[in-house]
Amino acid sequence: MAADLVIGVDCSTTAAKAVVWAPDGMPLSIARVPFELSQPRPGWGEQNAEDWWAALTSAVQRAAQTVDVARIGAITVTHQRESFVCLDEDGKPLRPAMLWLDVRAVDEVERYGTADVHRITGKPPNATPGWYKLMWLAEHEPEVLARVGRVVDLHGFIVHRLTGRWQTSTASADPLGLVDMATGQYDAGLLAACGLTEANMAELVEPGTVIGPMLDDVADRLGLMRGTLVVAGAGDGQAAQLGTGITAPRTAFLNLGSGIISGTVSPAYTHAREYRTLFAATPGQYSLETFMGGGTFNLTWFVDRFSAVDPRALGLDVSAESILETAAAQLPPGAEGLLVLPYWTGALTPYWDHDARGVILGLTGIHGKSHVYRALLEGIAFEQRFLTDGLDAVLDEPIERLIVLGGGSRSPVWCQIIADVLQRQVDVVREPESTCLGAGMLAAAAVGIHASIPEAAAAMSGTSRRHEPHPATSATYDRLYSVYRTIYPSLAPVFGDLAKATSHEAGGR
Repeated sequence: MAADLVIGVDCSTTAAKAVVWAPDGMPLSIARVPFELSQPRPGWGEQNAEDWWAALTSAVQRAAQTVDVARIGAITVTHQRESFVCLDEDGKPLRPAMLWLDVRAVDEVERYGTADVHRITGKPPNATPGWYKLMWLAEHEPEVLARVGRVVDLHGFIVHRLTGRWQTSTASADPLGLVDMATGQYDAGLLAACGLTEANMAELVEPGTVIGPMLDDVADRLGLMRGTLVVAGAGDGQAAQLGTGITAPRTAFLNLGSGIISGTVSPAYTHAREYRTLFAATPGQYSLETFMGGGTFNLTWFVDRFSAVDPRALGLDVSAESILETAAAQLPPGAEGLLVLPYWTGALTPYWDHDARGVILGLTGIHGKSHVYRALLEGIAFEQRFLTDGLDAVLDEPIERLIVLGGGSRSPVWCQIIADVLQRQVDVVREPESTCLGAGMLAAAAVGIHASIPEAAAAMSGTSRRHEPHPATSATYDRLYSVYRTIYPSLAPVFGDLAKATSHEAGGR
């Protein structure tokens, strides 16, 4: 029997999730195994890389148990981006892996984040890319880099465990900020700055490349057939984009998660502060992404800290968010004069201002919980319009449609607000596990289940519901958006002064 199934694995910040995919993009089996996140100091984020491997093997074992493994032709891994681990010559971790959410390298960003680094890597200077953390290690833990055999992203670490080969994909390695986006090769100057050479890195291949067969003992451990192929994957953002079916311009994905990531594909390499540029999961293309730190995180913050809504006490089998959303839906657009600047975790694209803070503007005595909740939903939508308009300004073909995924996509109210604010069609993705699905598409194309990556994307993706903008509501939001756009520029100096005052106050205690 010819193999007609594939496994997509998403090794995220909190868990490894394995999904067995059919040729039409339907999930046949799903397993999820969590692992721990360590934050030993404020602003730090680390994990034991061995936990990545243990969780992945367990998730794949469980997912494969309920299907005929003889039908599984390949496995592809997608993963949390920017995270990396320093290994010795034997491939053993020298220290905990440093994660994308680790912001300890703020000083290094200030010292080394030049326009040239931005031009080479496509990443505006900020503490997320791994290069700045490697510069931190060079200064604070030089003994680690002195013993390094390899520095690999999460994908490269897992691929080596699966195949014995030191290879990773361009779309997995480039978020580290060590790759020249114009050439697709490591930049020797950036490597040398932190004491590394290309010999310390995994070989780069394009997403969808067959890296090789799984090691026999690994296949036995995972419960798969010997000879199962390992296919090069991509970072979770690029995989999610592919999983929504996007392989051409004019359509963007919008991931409504803890943070909000949106992006579209471009045939040409460009760079600007309005977005970060990565290699797309489809070889020969780039992914231009906007990034907002405060998404569903902001909503959860409000529910947990201020809402005092307990559905269980009311005997309701619904979430507090659902109750607040129902109440917010009864209010008019604009929450009766309330605006929210959603910078709970600072401002990312295009301002890259870690001093920026969240703002609730326009409070009066008429406002209650439902007003604030609606204003939170609208504030994120206003910010996304600002970010999407910034992308449109550099694209040859403007974005006409958004495909929404992530936890927030389950909210019809929020999706309609986004359609009205952005004045674009919003479609909700059919498959919630779109990130894993993108990995599955790469595997399916590599083993011939589909003839190409775009054909796999077309055959395996779909949407479930559509939201069209309402002209009258959009007109109301237009007036409010003209006010919203002035909030950050007006308060930017205040944010800086507040940061200095807070720092002084902390130092004086």
